[in-house]
Amino acid sequence: MQSFAYKVKSELCRAPVQRLCCARAEAYGVLLYCNTFSPKEIRIITENAEFAARLPRLFQRAFGLRFDRLPEETGHGKLIFQMTQQDKLHKIINQFGYDPQQNPVLHVNFGMLEEECCRTAFLRGAFLSGGSVTDPEKRYHLELTTSHLQASREVSALLTELGFLPRSVMRSGSAVIYFKQSEHIEDFLTKIGAPAAAMDIMTAKVDKEIRNGANRAMNCDIANVNKTLDAAQEQMDAIEKLQHHGMLDNLPDKLRQTALLRLQYPELSLTQLAERCDPPVTKSCMNHRMRKLLHMAQGLS
Repeated sequence: MQSFAYKVKSELCRAPVQRLCCARAEAYGVLLYCNTFSPKEIRIITENAEFAARLPRLFQRAFGLRFDRLPEETGHGKLIFQMTQQDKLHKIINQFGYDPQQNPVLHVNFGMLEEECCRTAFLRGAFLSGGSVTDPEKRYHLELTTSHLQASREVSALLTELGFLPRSVMRSGSAVIYFKQSEHIEDFLTKIGAPAAAMDIMTAKVDKEIRNGANRAMNCDIANVNKTLDAAQEQMDAIEKLQHHGMLDNLPDKLRQTALLRLQYPELSLTQLAERCDPPVTKSCMNHRMRKLLHMAQGLS
């Protein structure tokens, strides 16, 4: 069964690879968040078949290049893309304004992300390569993970500039940007091109609220029933004590009627008992009579 994260990435991969600037921005996000991006090697590993199908088209459009290693046609599980030819690596690194002789992932070149569409494409690529999101039926959590601390800091700044409120943490040597509020996750997924997934989160949240509301209502009903039963039992005990001492037949008519109704209908609420009186009385009147009976029984041993 496919995970929610898998479905999200599959939806993102349905976005067309069209404008050159956006293709390069998306590939940039992929590279900064992939397994390896250095002057010696690019290695991208994924288990998502749709993303694996998108990568060759993306790199062909962005750089006019093909990977040196592609996954097996019938491959499943981890799908590996690799590029080691120096001329290809240098072309990509130069495209992003880095020096091929230095580590090319120390920072984000914001000159590549001046247009809004390019920023969106960049974040989409980052999520496709290094993102994950938890099934909203379980909890709300989305994260972007990379081994490049400075790049992560600058992506966090980019997200903040776009109106998001990301949090950051280091985990096992990797820099992680994450969201835990459902609204932020919905907005982020909508931004990068997965509105259907965002709607799934909204639907899951509404379903949870309905279930929680039903549970609260049921618990409240149970508590009220228990309270009614406890009060009725206390009244029964008092009336039986009065009966044991031969006082029941000597009670005033209204109190005697009340006592007999409680003995006959131990499960009814005061409101229901009040309706059975002849003539019917209010709940307040019935409560007053019961308090009198309880007070009379308190003085008996």
